[in-house]
Amino acid sequence: MDDGAAVTAEAVFREEHGRLLAALARRFGDLDLAEEVAADAIEAALVHWPARGVPPNPGAWLMTTARRKAVDRLRRDKAYAARLALLQVEADRAAPPATGDELPDERLQLFFTCAHPALPAEDRGALTLRCLAGLTTPEVARAYLVPQETMAKRIVRAKKKIREARIPFRVPGPDELPGRLPGVLQVLYSIFTEGYTASSGPDLQRRDLADEAIRLARILHRLLPAEREVTGLLGLMLLIHARRDARTGPAGELVLLDDQDRGRWDRPMIEEGLRLVPAALAGGPPGPYGVQAAIAALHDEAADVATTDWPQIVALYDVLLTLVPSPIVRLNRAAAIAMRDGPEAGLALLDELAAEPRLRRHHPYPAARADLLQRLGRRTEAAAAYRQALTLAGTAPERALIQRRLTELEEPDEGP
Repeated sequence: MDDGAAVTAEAVFREEHGRLLAALARRFGDLDLAEEVAADAIEAALVHWPARGVPPNPGAWLMTTARRKAVDRLRRDKAYAARLALLQVEADRAAPPATGDELPDERLQLFFTCAHPALPAEDRGALTLRCLAGLTTPEVARAYLVPQETMAKRIVRAKKKIREARIPFRVPGPDELPGRLPGVLQVLYSIFTEGYTASSGPDLQRRDLADEAIRLARILHRLLPAEREVTGLLGLMLLIHARRDARTGPAGELVLLDDQDRGRWDRPMIEEGLRLVPAALAGGPPGPYGVQAAIAALHDEAADVATTDWPQIVALYDVLLTLVPSPIVRLNRAAAIAMRDGPEAGLALLDELAAEPRLRRHHPYPAARADLLQRLGRRTEAAAAYRQALTLAGTAPERALIQRRLTELEEPDEGP
């Protein structure tokens, strides 16, 4: 087999996978069947394309081949065909009437199906990665740090729920969209967050996940260009991911924002993100992703930490806190206030959060307290906070940085 043709086929399949799967699922009403015949189509491409050449429209070739294979399967299984026909009728009845503004790309329907509120929260991201990103079940299992068997059961459970609950493959109507879109965005942001800072493992970042989340966010943004929070989420991801190369050193060690070489930040990605922020904030009250994108923009525009516009960042966190009154937002706001008003002001706010259950398991909280205590010269308390953070940190680079800070604190002071 020609390696070049195989690579071309795989590249086309990766690009077309979500579109192909969405169209097949919408047509036949069954994700399992859609996945099976999509896989059959790429196998056929790997056989035929090396001998006959890559067709002018490879995506259409794959779609035609997959549909034929689906029809063949249904003809062999009349009971299965009857059940799928019933599902298709129900889906058509549930779908809103077509309009001149209807989007032709059926991936949007698959976004909302994978993130349907009827599915357990832990299943939504897994199904999105499996169906829209095209990751294999073992790859999704690695992304979520669970055994392959566990992930396989989770994906099967989600598909079964879609089938048995008659969840339609459709875009929510205008009255439903405000309630459903945040779930889709949360799934994408959760995937990105795991990629930006892994929950555990030897590496700080899972760039494959972060890249995939951005790719999916770009698709969603193309499909829903007028949705400001979609714009905000894409901008936020780009502005954060632009720092990826500077976040680790040559040996994979964690480099904090204060010490990063900003010359290594991805300037074209930053510029793209900056262009999205005004659109995310214009035209009405801001949303959480738009506000977070504005905060990330202020960091990326600054020459260094000292010249960062901390008063404006604090003001934005004040707005964000009204939208998302979570302890994580309050933690980040306290850190920003420490930069604006000094470590004592920030520490007082952090101490107010000591009883928050979520923060007890979140290592950045004791790490932030330790840093402020160290800056105030309270070395014993800082060391205790670093020890607490060390027990909670998930990745090896995070633990190594905390251990290094702790070792520095525990070394005896040298006298004059």
